[in-house]
Amino acid sequence: MLFGRKAHRIKRILIVEDEPLIAFDTEHSLTEFGYEVVGTVDSVEAALEFVAKQKLDLLLVDLGLTDGGNGVEVAAEARRHGMHVLFVTGRCPKGAESLGIGCLEKPFTQRDLKAALDAIETLLSRGSVKKVPPGLTIFAENASAA
Repeated sequence: MLFGRKAHRIKRILIVEDEPLIAFDTEHSLTEFGYEVVGTVDSVEAALEFVAKQKLDLLLVDLGLTDGGNGVEVAAEARRHGMHVLFVTGRCPKGAESLGIGCLEKPFTQRDLKAALDAIETLLSRGSVKKVPPGLTIFAENASAA
């Protein structure tokens, strides 16, 4: 395809975020980037429902959620279902390496989000990323399992 959007390996994304403005901006940007946002939720319970019932390619998961739950629980369940998780948070949780493909630090710009998703796409397609964008940590443990 000469002029158009590059085909994504990641197509269906769930946003798990408790801050409404961040969730809205992220959903808008992902749609603009050509991804299908299957839902935006702010609680562990709602996220786990999506994981159980939907085929998702990637979850963008914050840690603190409105029901007092933790995004680590969502990531663990998503991992059990063979889904990839990118933590999007101010501080990566301990043990995140075993649950997610990476961590994008908040605050981030939409340009940072796009660069992070491009790096994840590259990782899933080819297995290595030459230049990791600022604010993104890729977990080597899960890069080979991608």
